Amino acid sequence: MPRSPSTTRLALQVCIALGGCAALSWEVLWQIESSLALGVSARGTAITLATTMAGMGAGSLLAGRWLARRRVARPLRLYGRLEAAIGLAGLALPFGFAALERLDGWLYRLEPALASPLHTLGIALLLGPAALAMGATVPVFGLLAPRFGVPLSRLYAVNTAGAALGVLGFTFAVVPALGLLLTILAIAGLDFAVCLAAHALPEPESEGDGAQPAAEPEVVAPRVPPLPLAIAAATGFATFGLEVAWFRSLRAAFQSSADSFAIILASVLVPLALGARLAPRLRARGLSPAPLLAAAGVAILLATPIVERIDLIDRALPELFSGGTAYVLQQIRRFLLGLAILGPPVFVLGTVLPWLLDEWSHPSAAGRLYGANTVGAACGSLATAWLLLPAFGFARSAWGLGLLIVALACWAATPRTRGLAAAAGCAALVVAVLGTSSPGRERVQAPYPWESVEILVHEEGPDSTVSVVEADATRYLLIDGFAASGEDLTWGPYMDRMGRLPMLVHPDPRRALVIGFGTGQTAHAVRDEEPDELQIVELDRAVLDAAPWFETNHGVLDDPSVSTAVMDGRAWLRRQPRSYDVITLEPMPPHFAGVNALYSRDFYEILAQRLEPGGIACQWVPLHLLPPRYAASVTRTFQSVFPDAEMWVIPNAQGVLLGRKRAPGDAPEALPRLAMRHFTERLVDDTRLRLGPRALERFGDEGEVISDDNQLLAFGRLAPEMWLYGTLNQVIARNLERVRRLARPIQD
Repeated sequence: MPRSPSTTRLALQVCIALGGCAALSWEVLWQIESSLALGVSARGTAITLATTMAGMGAGSLLAGRWLARRRVARPLRLYGRLEAAIGLAGLALPFGFAALERLDGWLYRLEPALASPLHTLGIALLLGPAALAMGATVPVFGLLAPRFGVPLSRLYAVNTAGAALGVLGFTFAVVPALGLLLTILAIAGLDFAVCLAAHALPEPESEGDGAQPAAEPEVVAPRVPPLPLAIAAATGFATFGLEVAWFRSLRAAFQSSADSFAIILASVLVPLALGARLAPRLRARGLSPAPLLAAAGVAILLATPIVERIDLIDRALPELFSGGTAYVLQQIRRFLLGLAILGPPVFVLGTVLPWLLDEWSHPSAAGRLYGANTVGAACGSLATAWLLLPAFGFARSAWGLGLLIVALACWAATPRTRGLAAAAGCAALVVAVLGTSSPGRERVQAPYPWESVEILVHEEGPDSTVSVVEADATRYLLIDGFAASGEDLTWGPYMDRMGRLPMLVHPDPRRALVIGFGTGQTAHAVRDEEPDELQIVELDRAVLDAAPWFETNHGVLDDPSVSTAVMDGRAWLRRQPRSYDVITLEPMPPHFAGVNALYSRDFYEILAQRLEPGGIACQWVPLHLLPPRYAASVTRTFQSVFPDAEMWVIPNAQGVLLGRKRAPGDAPEALPRLAMRHFTERLVDDTRLRLGPRALERFGDEGEVISDDNQLLAFGRLAPEMWLYGTLNQVIARNLERVRRLARPIQD
């Protein structure tokens, strides 16, 4: 192991960077595992985030208090043991979430109102130990910094830089190569490796054995004044609040995929790390937090009008390359774009907490400051998502957060500079107001070159931003800027078939379930076939509220035989004891974040449990958005649970998968021929090709089974392969070529 002081300091910083890499990877894993176990929802995300941040804050405060009363002879070994504790807690994740999922289903059937308390308690028990250990590392940094002659802010900076590396590596390399289970083992192994390195690295000797309380502590723990604590809390509040507000805009421009989320998050973490790295220099030059806060507030206000237009900027930048290289360059371009726009305000804001940590570097003081910062971060994200966005929209929410920082700067400033800070903040607010593009009022953020857009409805909520717009003579439903559905000749046929085909195939469909409402055309088609009961499950209340704007659903929600629920569709199937004759679902595109959970074998097994014997499952296959290998994977996965499956392909390369749950004793067979003759007569005009069970099996030969573990559609693989084909038309042509080679016309 290294012996020279400079090499030892470098090794220390590498260990701390790797600890940050592992920490953020755990946090992303927690979100994925909790959504799989409990369902995708804003409430579930909030519970997971609040538990994580509260645990880190508590860990920081408790560790700081504990260290204030003890001499620690080997603080580096203590840090290593904390990393090992995080790794051990991570290894329990698969078992803990599996148990929580079973308990959630049982308790929801017993009493639905108990679900939320169970979520909070279960997540706290599962994530709390690791979060406590993560928070405890910052006060330990306060011991390591003077021991190794490194500013505390530098250790904080390399930890944050490691976090940026972690989210990128997790998304683009580790999960695609290993899947979730092996990723858990790999991240835990990284924690254990940091622990071993921490025990092997030499560190300066110190008196005391680290086990007994010190009779007379060498340094009296300083008491942090209220102002630094308020600054730490407010900067955490603003940073995480801005992530929620600005990310909503970036999601509309870059789409809500896992790789886009990683790029956006990295574009925030990198300037935070740079700000922490440069904080000692700013402090050495006599800059206090007040001017830094004022500059940060002004930068936030000035950046927000640019963030509003990031979809326009991204669309205006030329695509210089094609093929697989273009995907890599697109991600680099978007990272640099996010860095250029978000970087300056986040960088300046990111200098403040490290400045405070260097000023109050005693473990007890550092623990209090970091604890205040994490509590503020949790409050900022929750308040922005649940209060500010619904009330004011993302742009005005960002203005409010910028003004909060300016007000804090005025409080911290000297009387001589207070007026200057206030004047700069007011001037920046005027620029932001005059420069706004009025998103949601005068324009809508979307990656489409529409010539004319009229906004009919616009609602920003905790889950997403939902808009109904009239664009180029077509009415669209936008979810986070993506045209999820619409009303015209190109949209209508496949949504009608998604509802009508499974109802016609089933000999006597009495109870039906539609997962994903959209504009309601699929639900109307199901209702039009006259089931006794129709249940609709939609993730976002705002989508249901927008139903009256779409005439093609024929007021399906007003039918007394139709009931609705706002919930993740997978969670609904797992929690409800009811069974159905027909279940049809039309989720967001497969590459969007979280949608892999509705295309996996694990999900289809849950779905099959809720089908009556002989029941029909129906799944959307967007052949225009799936490269051939992934289209094959979707069909292969579906057929692995429903062997009696067929795929119908209608114009615009929309596939409709139909699968029958075999009744006990049934022999393998195709879907009922009588029903086929029935809808052949009614639908032959625009339903052209059919892949029967054997042809569908050959179609799926190129693919692999999608699972919750491999996350095949979500992380860093589907999107690059799409770019290999250059255009959507080439993807469509390749998929349809394979379909035509295997299919036969329905008239046959």
